[in-house]
Amino acid sequence: MGERLGRECLYMPSCRLGLYVALRHWCPPGGRVLMSPVNDDVIFFVVLAAGLRPVQAPLNARDGSIDAAAVPESVWRGLSAVLTTNLYGNPDPAPQLRAHCDALGIPLIEDAAHAIGSEIGGRPVGGYGDAAVFSLSKHVGAKTGGFLAVADPGMRTELARARDALLRPSRLTAELAYAVRPYAEAGVRGLRLVRAARAALRLLGQEEREKIRMPLRSAELREALAGAPGLGGFHSWIRVDLHDYRLRPGRPRLGRTERLLRGLDGTLAAHREGTRRLLAGPWAAPGAAAGPVQPLFRVPLLVEDRDAAIAALARHRLTTGYLYDPPLDAYAGAEFTDPSPVPAPAAWFARHALPVDPRHADRAIAVLTGLGARPVEWEGTGSGG
Repeated sequence: MGERLGRECLYMPSCRLGLYVALRHWCPPGGRVLMSPVNDDVIFFVVLAAGLRPVQAPLNARDGSIDAAAVPESVWRGLSAVLTTNLYGNPDPAPQLRAHCDALGIPLIEDAAHAIGSEIGGRPVGGYGDAAVFSLSKHVGAKTGGFLAVADPGMRTELARARDALLRPSRLTAELAYAVRPYAEAGVRGLRLVRAARAALRLLGQEEREKIRMPLRSAELREALAGAPGLGGFHSWIRVDLHDYRLRPGRPRLGRTERLLRGLDGTLAAHREGTRRLLAGPWAAPGAAAGPVQPLFRVPLLVEDRDAAIAALARHRLTTGYLYDPPLDAYAGAEFTDPSPVPAPAAWFARHALPVDPRHADRAIAVLTGLGARPVEWEGTGSGG
């Protein structure tokens, strides 16, 4: 990955831990961080755990990217950092954000979890920030691991020490569970037991998300904020969907990750071709097919009745994930975050975006066509792209 990005890269057991290390290194406690309101709530809690105040940015309704031009000057002046999202692999406007950060003397941190292989301005996503975090669970499919890429290679030793201080020892049981997980998941899918497995988790109280967003638990969050910065008080939120996020990796994890990384070029080619097919359909945002096609992790189609589309895809064993609705400012409220100055585009995008795995483009197109799914187009004012 260092060769691909032209940057020093440091392995992390998870993207979320890499982001925490970066935020603690580059941002002073109490600082304010501009971020996207259409993002995983885990990332929101990572920002809080780093002792920082999230500031929600206005978004482009076409693709969910940050609309830098719509950020008020008063907001820019109060920031300590900017955190991009590159949602589904669609790049945030990194050149413009980099220019703003340079003018203000603050760091740009790129969350590129969805964006391995995406480019903007002739450079890869992750090549603009002081730091960038990547996930090896997304395109690579390792279901573990990530890495932190940094502009200054001289920082590697210090960042490695910060990472190591947060790691927990590798456990044999965790490594064995990781090794058998792909086979167990394949068996569940093959026997069409996905719904039954989820129902069993609910009965056992092991399902952490009954809805798209995890429960906020305001009273507990206030207590955790009193002890920030630090991961301890926020562990119950940050571990959701990935309990081993701080685990020192064992050989099974590293070996499988290395094998999957060797096939990354083929994986990116498949994502790029599927993206091309989906963007040529009626549900793509206007103008989305213009320019070079990115190898999107998910393609956000814009549909009028997303719930009906999700149900139709599920009937054909196409699972829809990576939904981020409602936006974080509506989810958390003004007590825990500064709301977006222009919230309507983010709310609209979060409600209508249907993230489709481009590797299943033809099947998804057939299902949506058979359903008669209607495209929807942003008709508001401001942050429209």
